[in-house]
Amino acid sequence: MLAIECQAYGPPESLVVVEHDAPEPAQGQVRIRVHAAGVNFVDALFVSGAYQVKIPPPFVPGNELAGEVDGVGPDVEGIAVGDRVMAQVGVGAFAEQVCVPVRAVRPVPTGMSMEAAAAFQLTYATALYALRERGAIRPGETVLVLAAAGGVGSAAVDVARRLGARVIAAAGSDEKLELCRRLGAEATINYDREDLKTRVRELTNGEGADLVVDPVGGPYSEAALRATAWEGRFLVIGFAAGEIPRVPLNLALLRGCQIVGVDWGALSRQRPEETRPVLATLDAWASAGELSPLVTRTWPLAEAGAALRAVLDRQVAGKAVVTTARGSP
Repeated sequence: MLAIECQAYGPPESLVVVEHDAPEPAQGQVRIRVHAAGVNFVDALFVSGAYQVKIPPPFVPGNELAGEVDGVGPDVEGIAVGDRVMAQVGVGAFAEQVCVPVRAVRPVPTGMSMEAAAAFQLTYATALYALRERGAIRPGETVLVLAAAGGVGSAAVDVARRLGARVIAAAGSDEKLELCRRLGAEATINYDREDLKTRVRELTNGEGADLVVDPVGGPYSEAALRATAWEGRFLVIGFAAGEIPRVPLNLALLRGCQIVGVDWGALSRQRPEETRPVLATLDAWASAGELSPLVTRTWPLAEAGAALRAVLDRQVAGKAVVTTARGSP
């Protein structure tokens, strides 16, 4: 089978296509023939060695996948060869086959394509966990989403709409904002042309945003914090812009707001039982056709490095996936 390997920390272009023997599922594992794997910013951080959790090379990157079960190890019940499944694996998804603990495997929601299933899990779980569990969102509140056309951002727009919130989407181009409107954003801000704080105040009659979703960091975080409503919640999810902002903490005092860290990956590792309500809600919504995962670009598996580069360079709206095309071994 083919796999994409990180043999030493570096840029996405340093990834190598390798041939491995098909893995054999151990006790409590299933083997999945991968159809598609999601491409995420965090994958590039693992490859560069810049993530807070470091995976020693060599390793196969890729956090999420969707495919068909083609092997079952001992002591596995309730899942069979041929089942359409998806899984979050941390690393290992950029391969034609991967063995996964059965506890990490979930059915692909009814009616969802493999590409959408591969792009659905990480960003949507992060968005729902951020807004509901960490942000205590209430129907009718106003949510400001930064980098709203990106992977986490577009999921946050979709989830916030589903939770009954009014969404203000902020992004850097009119084309990206049009995608946000299609997902249900009520108002948009082009923060390359408009003053973010001023425009949020105008759109909220001077009140500010009840929740801010910030997956990007960089130059707009402080302006968004200044635009947070009294007793609002500012959700810190990541720093895709590359810059970790140093915000004046007196802003939290002046706004009476909370600055809340959101790390879905850490929750999955440290308290996995708390992920179940989030995943159950997402599966129910997806099976009912109530979510709209935004997959806008695909690459073949061998070009996973190019896909990661495009994500790093902010050339992808929504989510990108890599797909496999080889037949059974």
